[in-house]
Parts: sequence; C-alpha cells; structure tokens
Amino acid sequence: MIRVLLVDDEAMVRAGVRALLAHAPDIKVIAEAEDGRRGVELARSHRPDVVLLDIRMPGMNGLDALAELRRAAPETGVVVLTTFGEEEYVVRAVAGGVDGFLLKTGDPYELLLGVRAVAEGGVFLSPKVARRVLALVDRDRSMERLRARTRVAALTERERQVLALLGEGSSNGDIARRLFLVEGTVKGHVSAILARLGVRNRVEAAVLAHEAGLTPVHGAPTEPPDRVTGPADR
Repeated sequence: MIRVLLVDDEAMVRAGVRALLAHAPDIKVIAEAEDGRRGVELARSHRPDVVLLDIRMPGMNGLDALAELRRAAPETGVVVLTTFGEEEYVVRAVAGGVDGFLLKTGDPYELLLGVRAVAEGGVFLSPKVARRVLALVDRDRSMERLRARTRVAALTERERQVLALLGEGSSNGDIARRLFLVEGTVKGHVSAILARLGVRNRVEAAVLAHEAGLTPVHGAPTEPPDRVTGPADR
C-alpha cells in the first residue's frame, strides 16, 4: 500500500485529490495538512511514501516545506502540485530536488501514475509541466552560457586559446607543446586567466570554458613561430 500525505491549503483541492486516490486500491491518504509546517511535522511522524505538496501556501510555502522534507524525511518522495504561471517556483523546486510535478487541472490518471512512479523511486512529470520545465532549464542554460561568454570575452586571444585547452584537461606542458610556447609562459597565462575570470583553480576555469562553448584551439600554429613569446602572448 502506497501511503500518501496531502499538503494543500485549499480544502476543495484536498477533497478532489482524496476522492481520486480513493479509487486506487493500492494508494491510501494517511494524513492531510493545510500548510507546509504542519505537513513537515506529519511527514516526520507518519513517514509517508509520497507527499503531494502545494507550491503556494500561507505560512511555510511549498518550497520551504520541500527543503525541510528533504532534511526530515529524505526517503519520502515529494510531488509538487502546481498550476501554470508558476515558472519561478518550478525552477526552484527542481533545484530543491523534487521528484515530480503534477498539474492541479491535469488528467486524473496522471495523478495515479505520478504517485506510483515516485513511490517506486522514480520521477514523474506531467507532460504539460515537463515541456515547461525543459524550456526553463534551457533558458537558464542559455543565460549561463551568455554570462560565461561575457566573462571570457575579457581575455586576450592567446588566453582564450589556453583556456580552451584547460577545458580539455591539458597540462601546462601539453598546452606549451600545442601552442609552441615555453612552459613558463603558459603558467603566466594560466595565472592571468584565473585572476581575470575570478576563479579559484584550473577546474573552475575548465568548467567556465565549457559553459562558454570554447572548443579545442582551431588554427593554432602548426609550425613554431619565429619567437616563443610576442604580441599574441600578451
């Protein structure tokens, strides 16, 4: 039997969800709460398999309740009940580790599918919500890429070449050989890159290189230049 805790401040929503779940022989609503704080308390005491959690509630809202549930009952699956127009809440719930999203106005069959999927350790997204979540994630990734590219634009061309190779995991020696530089010059470029980008180490620099869309250096010298260092290195 899948034990469900229902947390929503609207009595009509709770009654509707309860009635739908009552038709499933393998699902039972064991407790209900009108606010997030009470919902967390009931989750601690009842240890449900799944919590159906409204995102907007007075007092402790669904996002704060989600954070508390992850600490108080990490083994419990959490499905957020949402409506259209709550994009900010959806993004924050994804970051908070929610296990599923269901539309309050969605197909009743999806409610049963979602509860069962999450109870078994899976993830469930109402198809309409899934499209919005993916669009929001893509938007956020686009913004991250834009921010990364803006930061990288402050580097010189040579520094961007070095950063691209850092993104591949190349050592200073490898970078020196590929760009026909002495290793000491590469070390100087790496130090300058870390300082200009405001990152602490090569790993963070490599992550930023990937976010900025830098690729392995194309058009890098294939013959040693006349001088090992020069204007391109500055």
